[in-house]
Amino acid sequence: METKEQWEKEQEEVQELKHKSFWYADWAFPIIVGMMAMAVFAGTHMYVKYGVGAFNEVSIVAMLKAGLDGGSYGAAAAFGASFLFARILEGSLVGILDLGGSILTGIGIGVPAIFLSIGWKAPIENFALSLITGAVLGLIVGGVITGIRKFTISGGDATFGADVMMGAGNSAGRFLGPLIILSAGLASIPIGIGATIGALVFYKWQKPIAGGAILGAMILGAIFPVVLK
Repeated sequence: METKEQWEKEQEEVQELKHKSFWYADWAFPIIVGMMAMAVFAGTHMYVKYGVGAFNEVSIVAMLKAGLDGGSYGAAAAFGASFLFARILEGSLVGILDLGGSILTGIGIGVPAIFLSIGWKAPIENFALSLITGAVLGLIVGGVITGIRKFTISGGDATFGADVMMGAGNSAGRFLGPLIILSAGLASIPIGIGATIGALVFYKWQKPIAGGAILGAMILGAIFPVVLK
């Protein structure tokens, strides 16, 4: 039967192995985030150039699409940047990086929208540059999170304001529903009506209205399709 001393020794050996492991090392975190961000940013390049490949929800990609079609990237830039900022702070506090908010929405949609809004098209339109840009952005995000955590929590158990930051990006997402309804109304009157009805139903069910707006727009859009001339 294993004694307490043997168990404690085994735990010390496990902790020592963790400290030596690449997957547990602090310096490895920015590299991993950089690799993921590189792929996501390249996916946005594919979407801009060929119309497929974006790593995100359809409703969020639609915000970037609206900017590509109309030239106004304000909604995509503000929405994506707010997610990225909130997730960087949240990741530093709780030690868990929300990939959907930080990399997919922030780096995949928000940063490209900012670049396009100021005329920096090369990092998005050139595949090689998109890989490099994504990697650099990921390294910066990973480095900032690691740095903040090192100089604040320093491996302790305290999470300080994590209870406030958790879900900050999701709160910002409440503004997405009205944007979807407006976009649906611009597509056609039936699609706008469908989005409005869907949003009202989901609001009644106390669910995110963005989902209801999308489903409502899809249903009436299938019944009354938009005829392209």
